[in-house]
Amino acid sequence: MYSTTEQRNPETLKIDQLDTLDVLSLINQQDQSVPYAINQPELLEQMSKIVVEMTTTFKNGGRIFYIGAGTSGRLGVLDAVEIVPTYGVSPDRFVPLMAGGQQAMYEAVEGAEDNADLAVQDLKNQHFQPGDFLIGIAASGRTPYVIGGLDYAHSLGVKTASITCNKDALISQHADLPLEIIVGPEVVTGSTRMKAGTAQKLVLNMLSTTTMIKCGKVYGNLMVDLKPTNQKLKIRAKSIIQEATGTTVAVAEKAYFEAHESAKVAIVMLSATVDYQSAVTALINNDDRVALAIAALLKK
Repeated sequence: MYSTTEQRNPETLKIDQLDTLDVLSLINQQDQSVPYAINQPELLEQMSKIVVEMTTTFKNGGRIFYIGAGTSGRLGVLDAVEIVPTYGVSPDRFVPLMAGGQQAMYEAVEGAEDNADLAVQDLKNQHFQPGDFLIGIAASGRTPYVIGGLDYAHSLGVKTASITCNKDALISQHADLPLEIIVGPEVVTGSTRMKAGTAQKLVLNMLSTTTMIKCGKVYGNLMVDLKPTNQKLKIRAKSIIQEATGTTVAVAEKAYFEAHESAKVAIVMLSATVDYQSAVTALINNDDRVALAIAALLKK
């Protein structure tokens, strides 16, 4: 396999001789190519198929797993943990697994990424099962830990996807829905925390955000299912109610508490002029989507 992520970048061969401003500018120029590498029709089509699997899994009560090593694993952790407060999702619905476990978030765990059996054990420890969905993340596209996890998923009949930054990568042969985001050689040869990492983060953002939108976690462009776990988020939740309904601060705050601190329920209550239980029932009966719930109530 020809690994572009390990090749020398001809644009940066003399980067060590540049002054600070020029180094920063060159890194930024290289980074600008990443979104364009993602914005390819065939890749977007493949991503849409992955979102369908993620959405179906989530709606059916299954879990979405990310598995990776090094930067790739850390990016999976970052995406998974942010889903919880942003969309009010239970922590067990997006599960990140990283070669070497929690310790590897902060320091390299020697040999962990080369151990395919370790991935199997990690998945077994999480009671990974049919009905779940697994996304393997590996910039190089050949990490044994990730491939081991994908193969174990297949042995259970579980569908999988992969994200890599090399063409015709080995990992792509082990995933049902492979994504190959070709960003080219890194600014510093082999430093895949840079362009490859940026590409993986953008793709994870796209996949998880679109999935949450399709699961009714967004109304307009407002995160109506956020979990108000701190003062900043409590203020944001009330602001979301106000933005969505055009009401006053006082009315939004009152509805927020009447809705048991659920911005989503409060919006339905105010928009359809109904009580808490009626709003909750309407959401249950309409795929948990605010727009559909409001429309159904207004038809009555």
